[in-house]
Amino acid sequence: MIQAAAKRGASLLGLGSLSSQLQQWRGIRVKVRNNNLDHALIIMQRKMQSSGIERMIKIEQTTHIKKSEKRVLAKKTLQCKLRSQDLARKLKAILVQKVRGL
Repeated sequence: MIQAAAKRGASLLGLGSLSSQLQQWRGIRVKVRNNNLDHALIIMQRKMQSSGIERMIKIEQTTHIKKSEKRVLAKKTLQCKLRSQDLARKLKAILVQKVRGL
């Protein structure tokens, strides 16, 4: 039902990439198992730290970022970029092999 409403709202607003917009609206989801809310909160904190939401909230609150945080952020973005380039390179090699019939 929420997805249908989001699709209608996106069509009214003329948003092109609906799936990426829906991903941003969904946010972080955490399952609470066996009514263990404390464990679910710990998992949510980990997900927030790893996804960078916590950093985005901090940036909105303050404009100053420490040099050490900048270094960590730059290192993480570089690793992510290198990982995606490596995966793209591997995928390209696989596709070329399939096209050539090897």
